[in-house]
Amino acid sequence: MISAARARWQAWWQARQPPADTHLTTQRNVYIVPTLAGLAFCGTLGVLLLASINEQLSLGYALTFALTGAGLASMHTTHANLRGLQMDLKAPEGVHNGDEYALELRLHNTGSARFGIAVSAQLDSGPTEPAWIDVPALGHAVLKLRLPALKRGLRELPRLVVTTRFPLGFFRAWSYWRPASRVWVYPRAEDVLAPFPVQAEAGVGEAASMRLAQTGSDFSGVRSYRRGDSMKQILWRKSTLALDQGTPLWVRETEAPLAQDLWLDWRDTQGRDVEARLSRLTAWVLAAERLSQPYGLRLPGRETEPNLGAAHRQSCLEQLAGFNA
Repeated sequence: MISAARARWQAWWQARQPPADTHLTTQRNVYIVPTLAGLAFCGTLGVLLLASINEQLSLGYALTFALTGAGLASMHTTHANLRGLQMDLKAPEGVHNGDEYALELRLHNTGSARFGIAVSAQLDSGPTEPAWIDVPALGHAVLKLRLPALKRGLRELPRLVVTTRFPLGFFRAWSYWRPASRVWVYPRAEDVLAPFPVQAEAGVGEAASMRLAQTGSDFSGVRSYRRGDSMKQILWRKSTLALDQGTPLWVRETEAPLAQDLWLDWRDTQGRDVEARLSRLTAWVLAAERLSQPYGLRLPGRETEPNLGAAHRQSCLEQLAGFNA
């Protein structure tokens, strides 16, 4: 019975807060309650009123009613400080597990200046520390709220709480905001980069090394002539002097680039748990991108052809983030 009532309450509450990347605080979604300081102030007013009644103090009545009016004005100002504020959210970029991502909120004010606006997030572990900002009259302001990325995958953004206690702190007005955007949390890259997996098509042995050296295009230095070197590799100007002195010919030394197709395969990470395997593949993806080496990704049931660039990198990281064994 209790669980059913709680479920109905949650459904009703969620219906009142549809997910959206924009939020407008209105009379309908701004709530206000007295703070502890406000309750203490109300208690003080009650004591002053009783004392004025018992002692028949005209000045006591005047002070009590003046303070009551100030409290009511404070409540109205607190509510108005939040009501009518337009906000929108910039979708956060992907982040690796264990790091923080930044929520960039833009606040637009069509009225008088707003002071002491705080934004916090409601996480499973509790609310975060609020970020504070003032919004100028008829102006805009940008607020950044940093949140932890604790679990890989495509994660929903937490519910945000927009709060103010301006001007006297006697009342707290707040509004809930459920963002529609989500954030990709990629696996955390392995701390110590392991060597790339051996490519079957790269060849093995001295013959393969000689073939790569002959077909390479990256200059690395000079060496003495060896049988089998191409005539195009001989440095004839330097070799002419060498022949006069009876020394060997000189040959241009070149290095071949890495294998043209670098495949990062799930099977090359065997012997580790799932998260550790994803961590190693993530490190390889980032390293290959830094080296400008075209790479492909092979996961169980899915294969991504070798490529380079930000879009390819993001696609591979998203596949690793959303992987389910």
